[in-house]
Amino acid sequence: MSGVGPVGVGVIGAGVISNTYLENMTRFPDLRVLFVADLDLDRARAQAEAYSIPSHGTVHDLLAIDEIEIVVNLTTPDAHEEIDRRVIAAGKSVWSEKPLALDRGSAADLIAEAEAAGLRVACAPDTVLGAGIQTAMRAIARGDIGEPLTATTMFHVPGPELWHPNPDFLYAIGAGPLLDMGPYYLTTLVHAFGAVAQVSAVASRSHESRVIGSGPRQGQQFQVEVPTHHAALVSFESGQSAQTTFSFQNAFARAGMVEISGTEGTLVLPDPNTFEGDSTLWRFGTATPEVLPAAGSLYGRGSGVVDLARALRGGSTETASGTLAAHVLDTLLSIADSAESHQPVEVLSTVDKPQPLADDWDPAAPTL
Repeated sequence: MSGVGPVGVGVIGAGVISNTYLENMTRFPDLRVLFVADLDLDRARAQAEAYSIPSHGTVHDLLAIDEIEIVVNLTTPDAHEEIDRRVIAAGKSVWSEKPLALDRGSAADLIAEAEAAGLRVACAPDTVLGAGIQTAMRAIARGDIGEPLTATTMFHVPGPELWHPNPDFLYAIGAGPLLDMGPYYLTTLVHAFGAVAQVSAVASRSHESRVIGSGPRQGQQFQVEVPTHHAALVSFESGQSAQTTFSFQNAFARAGMVEISGTEGTLVLPDPNTFEGDSTLWRFGTATPEVLPAAGSLYGRGSGVVDLARALRGGSTETASGTLAAHVLDTLLSIADSAESHQPVEVLSTVDKPQPLADDWDPAAPTL
């Protein structure tokens, strides 16, 4: 590792989500994407050629390249832990798609192994770094709604099998609406309120199997392994609270809802699964809301990899840290535990509340 100049990056997983990552990371001057790896070597080759990346091949080939300092893990959730361990063992830092792992112990072990080796673990979602959510966080920090007290979030859709060509993994252990979509909403709430202390939840599953609605596998049936609806009351260490639901079983789609209320007003945030979108501020005693235009980065997925790269070079702490992701995972698993046990569950991990980014934070700026 040179310690200066753009940070070398390798990507493991050449599936659908890799398009967005590669499109952005190949135009960020602080990153140099050097390799794409996949079990399907033809798919790895196709992505490397599509984005003018110099090399492609196996995971073993990628990990042997000294110039690669960060590995972006875009595999399915059941493979995250195994791949991340291999990356750390090879002396490289990790950017992982969410969730960081499938259980609390594995997430903690990954972070401990990285710290022992002087490496970093960071994790999606990085949507919270975008102009939309960051504008809202700055508004809360400067007191636009007074003291923040409560939040309501909602993700209700029929299910991703209607559009995703290979939706099986989204209904497998480690996914479902809770672990697939929950990280976007809970990460946003932790940015607003800080660490979670306790949750109480219920869950249901509408169907034991689903049918793929589009693509080459259209009409195929697959099994549903997890609940397809969770509703939770979330209590934070600071005494604030949130009501949140995640569902793949609503015919009337209502997604992207995040409202945070305080002593002086209510802030309606943009969809936390996006990087943009204005916020709307409703103040007590006024009939017309104020629109807060999004200010900041409008780049998409891959922005967190830049944040990690700059933290590596500068010795600072990355915003989308593994510690934050592990706490969000702990919270989501606690929601699942509460729904199964029909009892409130304490969240034993903690994390510092992230500070808002400056409105001129720009992943496309050359800084290294």
